[in-house]
Amino acid sequence: MKKFYQFWKKFGKNFEEGGKFAKLSSFYDAFDTFLFTPNTTAKRNGSHIHDGRDSKRTMILVVIALIPALLFGMFNVGYQHLLATGQLAAGLTCALWWKALGFGALAVLPYLIVAYVVGLGIEFTVAQIKHEEVAEGFLVTGFIIPLIVPINTPLWQVAIAVAFAVIFAKEVFGGTGYNIFNVALITRAFLFFAYPSSMTGDKMFVRDGGTWGWDGGLVEGYTCATPLTQMATGSEVQQSFWDMANGLIPGSVGETCLWAILLGAALLIATGVASWKTMLAVFVGGGLTAFLFNRFGAESNLVAQYPWYMHLVSGGFAFGAVFMATDPVTSARTECGKWIYGFLIGLVAVLVRVLNPGYPEGMMLAILLMNAFAPLIDWCVVQVNINNRAKREVKL
Repeated sequence: MKKFYQFWKKFGKNFEEGGKFAKLSSFYDAFDTFLFTPNTTAKRNGSHIHDGRDSKRTMILVVIALIPALLFGMFNVGYQHLLATGQLAAGLTCALWWKALGFGALAVLPYLIVAYVVGLGIEFTVAQIKHEEVAEGFLVTGFIIPLIVPINTPLWQVAIAVAFAVIFAKEVFGGTGYNIFNVALITRAFLFFAYPSSMTGDKMFVRDGGTWGWDGGLVEGYTCATPLTQMATGSEVQQSFWDMANGLIPGSVGETCLWAILLGAALLIATGVASWKTMLAVFVGGGLTAFLFNRFGAESNLVAQYPWYMHLVSGGFAFGAVFMATDPVTSARTECGKWIYGFLIGLVAVLVRVLNPGYPEGMMLAILLMNAFAPLIDWCVVQVNINNRAKREVKL
Protein backbone atom coordinates (compact mmCIF):
# COMPACT_ATOMS: atom_id res chain seq x y z
CA MET A 1 0.00 0.00 0.00
CA LYS A 2 2.88 2.37 0.82
CA LYS A 3 4.47 1.78 -2.60
CA PHE A 4 1.14 2.36 -4.33
CA TYR A 5 0.68 5.60 -2.38
CA GLN A 6 4.12 6.82 -3.40
CA PHE A 7 3.46 5.89 -7.04
CA TRP A 8 0.05 7.59 -6.94
CA LYS A 9 1.43 10.84 -5.54
CA LYS A 10 4.28 10.85 -8.04
CA PHE A 11 1.80 10.22 -10.85
CA GLY A 12 -0.32 13.08 -9.50
CA LYS A 13 2.37 15.63 -10.30
CA ASN A 14 1.29 15.29 -13.94
CA PHE A 15 -2.03 16.88 -12.96
CA GLU A 16 -0.55 19.86 -11.16
CA GLU A 17 -0.27 23.25 -12.81
CA GLY A 18 2.21 22.98 -15.67
CA GLY A 19 1.95 19.18 -15.81
CA LYS A 20 0.98 17.06 -18.82
CA PHE A 21 -2.58 16.58 -17.67
CA ALA A 22 -3.18 19.82 -15.77
CA LYS A 23 -6.51 20.28 -17.54
CA LEU A 24 -7.76 17.06 -15.95
CA SER A 25 -6.82 18.00 -12.40
CA SER A 26 -10.41 17.62 -11.17
CA PHE A 27 -10.45 13.97 -12.24
CA TYR A 28 -7.26 13.18 -10.34
CA ASP A 29 -8.42 15.07 -7.26
CA ALA A 30 -11.70 13.14 -7.20
CA PHE A 31 -9.95 9.76 -7.16
CA ASP A 32 -7.22 10.99 -4.81
CA THR A 33 -9.61 12.15 -2.11
CA PHE A 34 -11.70 9.01 -2.60
CA LEU A 35 -8.75 6.64 -2.11
CA PHE A 36 -6.84 8.56 0.57
CA THR A 37 -7.56 10.96 3.40
CA PRO A 38 -6.48 14.45 2.23
CA ASN A 39 -3.26 15.63 3.89
CA THR A 40 -4.06 19.32 3.49
CA THR A 41 -5.61 21.61 6.10
CA ALA A 42 -7.28 25.01 6.07
CA LYS A 43 -4.81 27.87 5.68
CA ARG A 44 -6.93 30.77 6.89
CA ASN A 45 -6.54 32.15 10.38
CA GLY A 46 -9.02 31.10 13.03
CA SER A 47 -10.13 27.88 14.66
CA HIS A 48 -10.72 24.78 12.57
CA ILE A 49 -11.71 21.22 13.29
CA HIS A 50 -9.23 18.69 11.96
CA ASP A 51 -10.88 15.33 11.37
CA GLY A 52 -9.89 12.35 9.23
CA ARG A 53 -13.45 11.79 8.05
CA ASP A 54 -14.30 14.09 5.17
CA SER A 55 -17.58 14.31 3.27
CA LYS A 56 -16.62 11.54 0.84
CA ARG A 57 -16.21 9.12 3.73
CA THR A 58 -19.52 10.26 5.16
CA MET A 59 -21.16 9.44 1.84
CA ILE A 60 -19.47 6.03 1.82
CA LEU A 61 -21.04 5.28 5.21
CA VAL A 62 -24.47 5.97 3.70
CA VAL A 63 -23.67 3.66 0.78
CA ILE A 64 -22.68 0.92 3.23
CA ALA A 65 -25.97 1.46 5.08
CA LEU A 66 -27.85 1.00 1.79
CA ILE A 67 -26.20 -2.34 0.94
CA PRO A 68 -28.62 -4.53 2.98
CA ALA A 69 -31.60 -2.99 1.15
CA LEU A 70 -29.85 -3.47 -2.21
CA LEU A 71 -28.97 -7.12 -1.59
CA PHE A 72 -32.44 -7.99 -0.33
CA GLY A 73 -33.98 -6.07 -3.23
CA MET A 74 -31.94 -8.11 -5.71
CA PHE A 75 -33.10 -11.32 -4.06
CA ASN A 76 -36.73 -10.17 -4.03
CA VAL A 77 -36.67 -9.32 -7.76
CA GLY A 78 -35.49 -12.86 -8.47
CA TYR A 79 -37.93 -14.30 -5.94
CA GLN A 80 -40.91 -12.55 -7.57
CA HIS A 81 -39.73 -13.84 -10.94
CA LEU A 82 -39.53 -17.44 -9.68
CA LEU A 83 -42.91 -17.04 -8.01
CA ALA A 84 -44.49 -15.70 -11.21
CA THR A 85 -43.10 -18.55 -13.29
CA GLY A 86 -44.19 -21.29 -10.89
CA GLN A 87 -40.71 -22.39 -9.91
CA LEU A 88 -41.44 -22.04 -6.19
CA ALA A 89 -44.27 -24.58 -6.15
CA ALA A 90 -42.12 -27.04 -4.19
CA GLY A 91 -40.65 -24.38 -1.90
CA LEU A 92 -37.51 -22.25 -1.81
CA THR A 93 -34.50 -24.54 -1.95
CA CYS A 94 -30.88 -23.44 -1.53
CA ALA A 95 -30.35 -23.69 -5.30
CA LEU A 96 -33.42 -21.53 -5.98
CA TRP A 97 -32.26 -19.02 -3.36
CA TRP A 98 -29.01 -18.44 -5.24
CA LYS A 99 -30.88 -18.48 -8.52
CA ALA A 100 -33.18 -15.71 -7.29
CA LEU A 101 -30.24 -13.62 -6.08
CA GLY A 102 -28.35 -14.09 -9.35
CA PHE A 103 -31.36 -13.22 -11.45
CA GLY A 104 -32.06 -10.11 -9.36
CA ALA A 105 -28.43 -8.98 -9.50
CA LEU A 106 -28.38 -9.20 -13.29
CA ALA A 107 -31.59 -7.18 -13.40
CA VAL A 108 -30.59 -4.45 -10.93
CA LEU A 109 -26.88 -3.88 -11.63
CA PRO A 110 -27.43 -2.28 -15.09
CA TYR A 111 -29.48 0.46 -13.40
CA LEU A 112 -26.69 1.05 -10.89
CA ILE A 113 -24.15 1.29 -13.70
CA VAL A 114 -26.27 3.66 -15.80
CA ALA A 115 -26.98 5.93 -12.82
CA TYR A 116 -23.30 6.25 -11.94
CA VAL A 117 -21.98 6.57 -15.49
CA VAL A 118 -24.45 9.30 -16.44
CA GLY A 119 -24.49 11.16 -13.13
CA LEU A 120 -20.76 11.07 -12.41
CA GLY A 121 -19.99 11.77 -16.06
CA ILE A 122 -21.92 15.03 -15.84
CA GLU A 123 -20.42 15.97 -12.49
CA PHE A 124 -16.85 15.27 -13.66
CA THR A 125 -17.44 17.34 -16.79
CA VAL A 126 -18.93 20.29 -14.90
CA ALA A 127 -16.16 20.21 -12.31
CA GLN A 128 -13.50 20.24 -15.01
CA ILE A 129 -15.14 23.14 -16.85
CA LYS A 130 -15.44 25.16 -13.63
CA HIS A 131 -11.98 24.09 -12.40
CA GLU A 132 -13.45 22.82 -9.16
CA GLU A 133 -13.24 19.65 -7.11
CA VAL A 134 -15.63 16.84 -8.05
CA ALA A 135 -18.51 16.79 -5.57
CA GLU A 136 -19.10 13.61 -3.61
CA GLY A 137 -22.87 13.77 -3.18
CA PHE A 138 -23.64 11.56 -6.17
CA LEU A 139 -21.98 8.59 -4.48
CA VAL A 140 -25.21 8.21 -2.51
CA THR A 141 -27.64 9.53 -5.12
CA GLY A 142 -26.42 7.09 -7.76
CA PHE A 143 -26.83 4.21 -5.31
CA ILE A 144 -30.36 5.20 -4.29
CA ILE A 145 -31.81 5.70 -7.79
CA PRO A 146 -31.88 1.97 -8.74
CA LEU A 147 -33.61 1.23 -5.43
CA ILE A 148 -36.59 3.54 -6.02
CA VAL A 149 -37.48 2.99 -9.69
CA PRO A 150 -39.46 0.08 -11.18
CA ILE A 151 -37.17 -2.74 -12.25
CA ASN A 152 -38.43 -2.82 -15.82
CA THR A 153 -37.99 0.90 -16.59
CA PRO A 154 -36.02 1.19 -19.86
CA LEU A 155 -32.41 2.08 -19.19
CA TRP A 156 -32.45 4.94 -21.68
CA GLN A 157 -35.30 6.55 -19.73
CA VAL A 158 -33.33 6.21 -16.51
CA ALA A 159 -30.30 7.82 -18.21
CA ILE A 160 -32.38 10.80 -19.37
CA ALA A 161 -33.98 11.18 -15.94
CA VAL A 162 -30.61 11.08 -14.15
CA ALA A 163 -29.16 13.66 -16.53
CA PHE A 164 -32.15 15.95 -16.03
CA ALA A 165 -31.98 15.64 -12.23
CA VAL A 166 -28.23 16.23 -11.98
CA ILE A 167 -28.27 19.23 -14.31
CA PHE A 168 -31.50 20.98 -13.39
CA ALA A 169 -31.94 19.95 -9.74
CA LYS A 170 -28.29 20.19 -8.72
CA GLU A 171 -25.72 21.81 -11.01
CA VAL A 172 -27.81 24.87 -11.87
CA PHE A 173 -28.05 25.56 -8.14
CA GLY A 174 -24.28 25.35 -7.73
CA GLY A 175 -23.68 21.65 -7.14
CA THR A 176 -23.52 19.56 -3.99
CA GLY A 177 -24.60 21.49 -0.92
CA TYR A 178 -26.65 24.04 -2.82
CA ASN A 179 -29.47 21.94 -4.30
CA ILE A 180 -32.94 22.51 -2.88
CA PHE A 181 -34.48 19.16 -3.80
CA ASN A 182 -33.34 15.59 -3.30
CA VAL A 183 -31.74 14.62 -6.63
CA ALA A 184 -32.74 10.93 -6.47
CA LEU A 185 -36.38 11.88 -5.93
CA ILE A 186 -36.26 14.38 -8.78
CA THR A 187 -35.09 11.48 -10.97
CA ARG A 188 -38.10 9.43 -9.92
CA ALA A 189 -40.46 12.39 -10.31
CA PHE A 190 -39.15 13.06 -13.84
CA LEU A 191 -39.78 9.43 -14.79
CA PHE A 192 -43.23 9.52 -13.20
CA PHE A 193 -44.39 12.56 -15.15
CA ALA A 194 -42.39 12.15 -18.38
CA TYR A 195 -42.87 8.39 -18.82
CA PRO A 196 -46.00 7.45 -16.86
CA SER A 197 -46.39 4.15 -18.73
CA SER A 198 -43.06 3.03 -17.21
CA MET A 199 -43.99 4.25 -13.74
CA THR A 200 -47.47 2.86 -13.23
CA GLY A 201 -48.01 3.69 -9.58
CA ASP A 202 -45.71 1.60 -7.41
CA LYS A 203 -45.92 -1.75 -9.18
CA MET A 204 -43.01 -4.12 -9.52
CA PHE A 205 -42.11 -5.33 -13.00
CA VAL A 206 -40.44 -8.72 -13.31
CA ARG A 207 -37.92 -8.67 -16.13
CA ASP A 208 -38.09 -11.25 -18.91
CA GLY A 209 -35.50 -13.92 -18.14
CA GLY A 210 -34.66 -14.27 -21.83
CA THR A 211 -33.19 -10.77 -21.77
CA TRP A 212 -30.32 -12.06 -19.70
CA GLY A 213 -30.10 -15.57 -21.10
CA TRP A 214 -31.50 -16.88 -17.84
CA ASP A 215 -34.63 -19.06 -18.02
CA GLY A 216 -35.24 -17.56 -21.45
CA GLY A 217 -38.82 -17.07 -22.55
CA LEU A 218 -40.47 -17.89 -19.23
CA VAL A 219 -42.23 -14.58 -18.72
CA GLU A 220 -42.48 -11.37 -20.73
CA GLY A 221 -44.74 -8.84 -19.07
CA TYR A 222 -45.64 -10.02 -15.61
CA THR A 223 -46.63 -7.23 -13.21
CA CYS A 224 -48.01 -7.51 -9.70
CA ALA A 225 -49.67 -4.77 -7.69
CA THR A 226 -48.34 -3.69 -4.33
CA PRO A 227 -50.65 -3.36 -1.29
CA LEU A 228 -51.08 0.39 -1.86
CA THR A 229 -52.01 -0.17 -5.49
CA GLN A 230 -54.52 -2.84 -4.47
CA MET A 231 -56.26 -0.41 -2.11
CA ALA A 232 -56.23 2.41 -4.64
CA THR A 233 -58.09 0.17 -7.11
CA GLY A 234 -60.63 -0.94 -4.49
CA SER A 235 -59.15 -4.35 -3.67
CA GLU A 236 -58.52 -5.82 -0.24
CA VAL A 237 -54.89 -6.09 0.83
CA GLN A 238 -53.78 -9.70 1.18
CA GLN A 239 -50.42 -9.17 2.89
CA SER A 240 -50.08 -8.97 6.68
CA PHE A 241 -47.85 -6.62 8.65
CA TRP A 242 -45.17 -9.30 8.91
CA ASP A 243 -45.39 -10.07 5.18
CA MET A 244 -44.57 -6.45 4.39
CA ALA A 245 -41.95 -6.13 7.11
CA ASN A 246 -40.18 -9.24 5.82
CA GLY A 247 -40.24 -7.78 2.31
CA LEU A 248 -41.05 -10.71 0.02
CA ILE A 249 -43.75 -8.71 -1.73
CA PRO A 250 -43.99 -6.60 -4.91
CA GLY A 251 -42.49 -3.13 -4.68
CA SER A 252 -39.52 -1.00 -5.66
CA VAL A 253 -36.17 -2.76 -5.34
CA GLY A 254 -34.91 -1.28 -2.07
CA GLU A 255 -38.16 -0.37 -0.35
CA THR A 256 -39.83 -3.66 0.62
CA CYS A 257 -37.80 -5.10 3.53
CA LEU A 258 -38.24 -3.19 6.81
CA TRP A 259 -35.44 -5.10 8.55
CA ALA A 260 -32.86 -4.25 5.89
CA ILE A 261 -33.86 -0.59 6.09
CA LEU A 262 -33.68 -0.54 9.89
CA LEU A 263 -30.25 -2.15 9.76
CA GLY A 264 -29.07 0.74 7.60
CA ALA A 265 -30.80 3.21 9.94
CA ALA A 266 -28.92 1.78 12.92
CA LEU A 267 -25.59 2.38 11.18
CA LEU A 268 -26.50 5.94 10.18
CA ILE A 269 -27.61 6.80 13.71
CA ALA A 270 -24.65 5.12 15.42
CA THR A 271 -22.17 7.02 13.24
CA GLY A 272 -24.04 10.31 13.54
CA VAL A 273 -24.45 10.58 9.77
CA ALA A 274 -28.26 10.90 9.85
CA SER A 275 -30.63 12.42 12.38
CA TRP A 276 -32.71 10.00 14.44
CA LYS A 277 -35.01 12.93 15.23
CA THR A 278 -36.00 13.34 11.59
CA MET A 279 -36.52 9.58 11.15
CA LEU A 280 -38.66 9.25 14.28
CA ALA A 281 -40.66 12.37 13.45
CA VAL A 282 -41.58 10.97 10.01
CA PHE A 283 -42.96 7.78 11.58
CA VAL A 284 -44.79 9.71 14.30
CA GLY A 285 -46.33 12.13 11.79
CA GLY A 286 -47.41 9.35 9.43
CA GLY A 287 -48.66 7.07 12.19
CA LEU A 288 -50.68 9.79 13.92
CA THR A 289 -52.26 11.02 10.68
CA ALA A 290 -53.17 7.47 9.64
CA PHE A 291 -54.62 6.82 13.13
CA LEU A 292 -56.87 9.87 12.84
CA PHE A 293 -58.09 8.69 9.44
CA ASN A 294 -58.79 5.26 10.98
CA ARG A 295 -60.99 6.92 13.60
CA PHE A 296 -62.68 9.64 11.59
CA GLY A 297 -62.18 8.79 7.90
CA ALA A 298 -64.88 7.61 5.53
CA GLU A 299 -65.57 3.89 5.84
CA SER A 300 -65.85 3.63 2.06
CA ASN A 301 -62.23 4.78 1.65
CA LEU A 302 -60.07 1.66 1.97
CA VAL A 303 -56.87 3.67 2.33
CA ALA A 304 -58.36 5.77 5.16
CA GLN A 305 -59.32 2.59 7.00
CA TYR A 306 -55.96 0.93 6.36
CA PRO A 307 -54.47 0.28 9.85
CA TRP A 308 -52.11 3.10 10.84
CA TYR A 309 -49.19 0.78 11.56
CA MET A 310 -49.50 -0.77 8.09
CA HIS A 311 -48.82 2.60 6.47
CA LEU A 312 -45.41 2.67 8.14
CA VAL A 313 -44.27 -0.50 6.38
CA SER A 314 -46.08 0.03 3.07
CA GLY A 315 -44.50 1.36 -0.10
CA GLY A 316 -41.49 3.61 0.30
CA PHE A 317 -42.46 5.06 3.69
CA ALA A 318 -39.68 3.49 5.79
CA PHE A 319 -37.04 3.83 3.05
CA GLY A 320 -37.90 7.49 2.52
CA ALA A 321 -37.86 8.23 6.26
CA VAL A 322 -34.40 6.70 6.75
CA PHE A 323 -32.47 7.50 3.59
CA MET A 324 -34.10 10.48 1.87
CA ALA A 325 -35.84 12.59 4.50
CA THR A 326 -32.51 12.73 6.35
CA ASP A 327 -30.52 14.11 3.41
CA PRO A 328 -28.33 16.74 5.14
CA VAL A 329 -28.48 19.14 2.20
CA THR A 330 -32.22 19.28 1.55
CA SER A 331 -33.61 18.67 5.05
CA ALA A 332 -34.03 20.96 8.05
CA ARG A 333 -30.82 21.57 9.99
CA THR A 334 -31.97 23.06 13.30
CA GLU A 335 -32.72 20.52 16.04
CA CYS A 336 -36.30 21.66 16.56
CA GLY A 337 -36.73 22.06 12.81
CA LYS A 338 -35.89 18.38 12.29
CA TRP A 339 -38.89 17.37 14.39
CA ILE A 340 -41.22 19.69 12.48
CA TYR A 341 -39.79 18.77 9.07
CA GLY A 342 -40.02 15.02 9.68
CA PHE A 343 -43.51 15.21 11.19
CA LEU A 344 -44.86 17.12 8.20
CA ILE A 345 -43.34 14.60 5.77
CA GLY A 346 -45.19 11.75 7.48
CA LEU A 347 -48.39 13.78 7.61
CA VAL A 348 -48.31 14.79 3.92
CA ALA A 349 -47.37 11.27 2.77
CA VAL A 350 -50.46 9.76 4.39
CA LEU A 351 -52.66 12.64 3.20
CA VAL A 352 -51.61 11.99 -0.40
CA ARG A 353 -52.22 8.27 -0.03
CA VAL A 354 -55.69 8.73 1.41
CA LEU A 355 -56.94 11.68 -0.63
CA ASN A 356 -55.31 10.96 -4.01
CA PRO A 357 -56.03 7.37 -5.12
CA GLY A 358 -54.45 8.14 -8.49
CA TYR A 359 -51.06 8.24 -6.78
CA PRO A 360 -51.08 5.66 -3.96
CA GLU A 361 -47.49 6.09 -2.75
CA GLY A 362 -47.22 9.69 -1.48
CA MET A 363 -43.74 9.59 0.06
CA MET A 364 -41.95 11.06 -2.95
CA LEU A 365 -44.24 14.08 -3.16
CA ALA A 366 -44.16 14.60 0.61
CA ILE A 367 -40.35 14.75 0.80
CA LEU A 368 -40.02 17.00 -2.25
CA LEU A 369 -42.66 19.37 -0.87
CA MET A 370 -40.94 19.59 2.50
CA ASN A 371 -37.55 20.05 0.80
CA ALA A 372 -38.96 23.35 -0.44
CA PHE A 373 -40.13 24.35 3.06
CA ALA A 374 -37.04 23.18 4.99
CA PRO A 375 -35.25 26.60 4.80
CA LEU A 376 -38.43 28.34 6.00
CA ILE A 377 -38.78 25.91 8.90
CA ASP A 378 -35.20 26.56 9.98
CA TRP A 379 -35.67 30.33 9.62
CA CYS A 380 -38.77 30.26 11.81
CA VAL A 381 -37.03 28.15 14.47
CA VAL A 382 -34.04 30.53 14.55
CA GLN A 383 -36.32 33.60 14.78
CA VAL A 384 -38.27 32.08 17.65
CA ASN A 385 -35.01 31.36 19.50
CA ILE A 386 -33.78 34.92 18.89
CA ASN A 387 -37.04 36.39 20.18
CA ASN A 388 -37.00 34.16 23.26
CA ARG A 389 -33.42 35.17 24.08
CA ALA A 390 -34.28 38.82 23.60
CA LYS A 391 -37.18 38.48 26.05
CA ARG A 392 -34.92 36.81 28.62
CA GLU A 393 -32.37 39.64 28.25
CA VAL A 394 -35.08 42.25 28.86
CA LYS A 395 -36.19 40.49 32.07
CA LEU A 396 -32.61 40.39 33.33
